[in-house]
Amino acid sequence: NGAGKSTLVKILAGVQPADAGQMFVNGQPVIFPAPIDAMAAGIATVFQDPALIPHLTVAENLRLSDIDAARFKEWLAWFDLGDLDLSALVRELPLDTKRMVDLTRAVARDPHVLLLDEITAALTADQAERVFALLTHWKGLGRSAVLITHRLAEVMRVCDRATILRDGRNVALLETGSVNEHQLVEAMLGAPVQPVTQDNRSNGRTSQGQIAFEVRGLTSRHLVADVSFTVRSGEILGVVALEGQGQERLFELLSGDRQPTAGEILVGEKPRRFHSVYDAVREGVVLVPGDRLLALLPSLSVRQNLAVPIFNQLRRWLGIPTNEPQRVANAIGRLSIDTRAASQVRRLSGGNQQKVVIGRWLVAGFRTLLCFDPTRGIDIQTKREIYALLRELAANGAAILLYTSELAEIPLVCDRVIVLHAGRIVDEQAAATATESSLLTAAHGLEVAV
Repeated sequence: NGAGKSTLVKILAGVQPADAGQMFVNGQPVIFPAPIDAMAAGIATVFQDPALIPHLTVAENLRLSDIDAARFKEWLAWFDLGDLDLSALVRELPLDTKRMVDLTRAVARDPHVLLLDEITAALTADQAERVFALLTHWKGLGRSAVLITHRLAEVMRVCDRATILRDGRNVALLETGSVNEHQLVEAMLGAPVQPVTQDNRSNGRTSQGQIAFEVRGLTSRHLVADVSFTVRSGEILGVVALEGQGQERLFELLSGDRQPTAGEILVGEKPRRFHSVYDAVREGVVLVPGDRLLALLPSLSVRQNLAVPIFNQLRRWLGIPTNEPQRVANAIGRLSIDTRAASQVRRLSGGNQQKVVIGRWLVAGFRTLLCFDPTRGIDIQTKREIYALLRELAANGAAILLYTSELAEIPLVCDRVIVLHAGRIVDEQAAATATESSLLTAAHGLEVAV
C-alpha cells in the first residue's frame, strides 16, 4: 500500500506527468500530455476507482467517451452483461457493475495495451473469471496487459511476470513460473509478513459489555427478511454472505440510507428510527462504506478529514471532548500514514485513504461502526493495520458490525459471525470455532454439520 502503483498507472495513462524518465511504445519514445494522447497510442486504462460520470446514464457516458455503441454492446455480451440497461443512471448501478462498464468501455476502444488497476477488487467471483478469460484472450491476440492486484493468487494464475514496487521503486521483476506467493509477499514487504492469527485477534481486547446495537425483524421488501441480531460494546460481529444476498441493503438500512418496510433498530436498548444517514450519525451509528470515496472529502487535508466528525455542531450533540487538535494529532500518528497531515487526502493511496476513514472514528469516539468490506483492494500489511484499528476501537468499547468479502479473515478478526442467505440470517457461529468450510456451507443455504 502506498508503493506508487496507482501513481505509475496515472503516468502511463497520461493523467499525471512524470518528473523524469522515458516511456516507449513499440520501441518509440512517447510523451502523453493528456489521457487522450495515451488512448491515441493504443493504451486503455481502468483506474482503481470508477471513471464514469455518476449523474449521467451509461449511454451518455459512452457518447462522451466516443465509444462505438455496437462494439460496446458486443463486449457487454462477452462479459455476460448483455441485458444491462444503457439508459440507467451510473449512480444507480452496483459498484461491481460500474467496474465492468469501465472495463467494457476500455476494451471497446480496441487498444494494444490494457492497464487494469485493482480491477477484480469489487467484482463477484463470476465477473473475475470473465476478466481472467479476457486476459487469456488478450494474450492470444498478441496484445499486452498490466494487472495491478493485491490478490497474489491472481498474479500466479494469469500473469507471466510480476514486477514489485516498494516505496516508489521497482525492487523485483520475477517470472511467476519460478516463484511462489510467499516469495512475492517477502518482495513486497522487504521482510516475511506476520499473519493475522486468533492469538493477536484477542490482544488488547476488553471484555464485552452491554448490548449497544440491536436489530429486530428488519425487513426491506424481497432483499432483507426478518433480520435480528445484537452487537455488544467491545464486540466485533462478522457478517458472511455470498454476493447479492442482501448484505448491501442491510447496511443501507442500518445506516439510515434506506428505510425498512418492517422491524426496528435499537441503540443502547432504546428504539430509534433513522430517516436519514444524518439521524444515524446523531445516534452515534456510522458507516465505513465499501466505496471509500463516498466517505472522504478529497480536496481537504488528512487532518481536516479526520476532524470532520468533531465539528462544533456534532460535538454539542454527542458530548465529544473539545481537545480536537490533540486527538487529531494522536490519530495521525496512530494511523502511520506516510504523508504530511496537510496533504490532500485524494493524493493518498487507496489503503491510506481507508485508514483515514476508519481513523476518523478513533478521533470522534463514535460507539457503533458499520464496516462494509473495509479491506477490499488493500495489501496484506495495510489489512493488518486496519484490523488492528478495528480491534483498538472495540477494545475502547465500540460495537462493530463487519462485512468482508475476505472470508478467511472473518474468524480471525471477529468474535461472532452471522451468515446471510437470500436476505435472511441462516446461521450464527462463534469465531473461535468457525471455519471457512462451515461459513461457506451456511452461505450457500446448506445445513452446517455439527
